[in-house]
Amino acid sequence: MAVPGFGWFWFADGVSIFGTYITAQALQILALLTLGASSFELGVLRAAQWLPYLLFGLIAGVLIDRYRRKPVVVGADFIRAAVLALIPLSAAAQVLTMPLLIGLVLVFGAVSLAYDVAHQSLLPSLVPAPLLTQANARLEQSAAVAQVGGQAGAGLLIKLLGAPTAILIDAVTYLISGVVIARLRVPEQTIPPQPQARDMGSELREGVRWVYRHRMLGPLTLATHAWFLCTSMVSTIYVVFVISDLGFDAAVYGLTLAVGGVGGIVGSSVAVRLGTRLGVGPAIIVGRWLAPAGYALIPLAHQGISGIAVLCAAQFVFWLSVGIDSPLEMGYCQSVTPDRLLGRMRATMRSMNRAAVVIGAPLGGALAVWSGQRTALWIAVAGLAVAAAGLTGSRFRHARLEDYGRGDQP
Repeated sequence: MAVPGFGWFWFADGVSIFGTYITAQALQILALLTLGASSFELGVLRAAQWLPYLLFGLIAGVLIDRYRRKPVVVGADFIRAAVLALIPLSAAAQVLTMPLLIGLVLVFGAVSLAYDVAHQSLLPSLVPAPLLTQANARLEQSAAVAQVGGQAGAGLLIKLLGAPTAILIDAVTYLISGVVIARLRVPEQTIPPQPQARDMGSELREGVRWVYRHRMLGPLTLATHAWFLCTSMVSTIYVVFVISDLGFDAAVYGLTLAVGGVGGIVGSSVAVRLGTRLGVGPAIIVGRWLAPAGYALIPLAHQGISGIAVLCAAQFVFWLSVGIDSPLEMGYCQSVTPDRLLGRMRATMRSMNRAAVVIGAPLGGALAVWSGQRTALWIAVAGLAVAAAGLTGSRFRHARLEDYGRGDQP
């Protein structure tokens, strides 16, 4: 894409995501093997990262829409690097406990909330609306490549250097991202002066109404909440199922997730063409049906090479669905939303999605303890299928690329 500044934005995003995949795996391994966490505690740890989205997400959207977004992105990168560095330092000092780890992850999640809202709201300042889907596809491709390298590398790094050192590497990637974005020239729109003090409550309600009353964004958003609820259940159960139940090590666990990254690369590579040929709505719906199809393979896995193959296939199909779904969804949402509402749109959708994770992660862990890993996985897969069916039957199936530019038409 010949868009000034996007290349560096893309690079910074890819570097930070590479480290994020390392930490996502390292945190669970650290909690499971070093701190002896149970399935439920792993769910609480995962929920802690997303709890700030539930508590402060809507407020963050209002605030981000009032100010320039680039300083928020840069500051959040630097703060997250510092917070992550405290985890290996605490481990080295032998003071790391599950409550402390959960607390640090909670702070990390609060800063990530500000970053996520500002980051996605910054992209339309760099890229014109007709190219947003292509830009998001590029970001999704780099995320998928980072998943391949990050997940596979994470397993080896954890095995060779330990989980705390792997987390420290992620802290360095955030520093690199912050420096790159700080040097980037972004033509952000100037926030116009307000004739009177703005009412945060009114602005918040305006953002919520835009998302949930929009004829296309409404059904898409509700289906996405259900998607996050069910996938967070699977993510919580998966690490225990693979390592404790099936007896595989961290390297095999990372390998299966890396294969998922390959699926993400394939999906993001065909997303734009699929969206153009089928329409945004039908293409996203295809992705939503692939998700339960992929995850349905996980509870069928057993020990041995065949089990590894089944797990790899499951992750490939699931992340293929994400590669198709994600850039189309993000590009569509950014394109139909006016600039003055971008932060609130992103924060509303993101915060409620993460609220679903806050509920789903411990719920998945609790179900696994109560009914067993395989039964809990089947429940999550059934939920994904119900969410896909609901979106298929909604008006969103008529969403098309031609809707771009209709930002003021709910």
